[in-house]
Amino acid sequence: MLENLQGVLSSLAALACGIAAGGTWIGVVVVPNESFDHMDYTRADRHVREVLKSGSTAIAGMLLAATAFAVLAGSFGAGAVAALAAFGFFTNRWTLAKRAAPSAPPGTRQRKKSQRIVAVALSLMFGLAAMAAGIMAAFRI
Repeated sequence: MLENLQGVLSSLAALACGIAAGGTWIGVVVVPNESFDHMDYTRADRHVREVLKSGSTAIAGMLLAATAFAVLAGSFGAGAVAALAAFGFFTNRWTLAKRAAPSAPPGTRQRKKSQRIVAVALSLMFGLAAMAAGIMAAFRI
């Protein structure tokens, strides 16, 4: 009975990691391409930032669920990688957070583009980690 439960839990962990990886692809590749194709630069940039912030929270939650499923299934490697990826998606909230005081010196413009680029790069890297965790969970590693 416990073997069957471990099989179901590892399958749920792999499924949750797959959902997180798919959400990453949509939030990092599909949405920015469509936004910059159909909106002016300022609106598209703001839209992509909001999608990254809100999507990162949901993806991190899904990866935390995958972590729990993987650990309960005995797939500790998959659980560790999924937890690392979840933390990575939480860092997007900090990367894209509004600053109380401007970080640029007075008289110069603050470039938010670099924050968005860092958030997209982190999302892509941790999306790969989510895929790796899903594969590890499928093989019960």
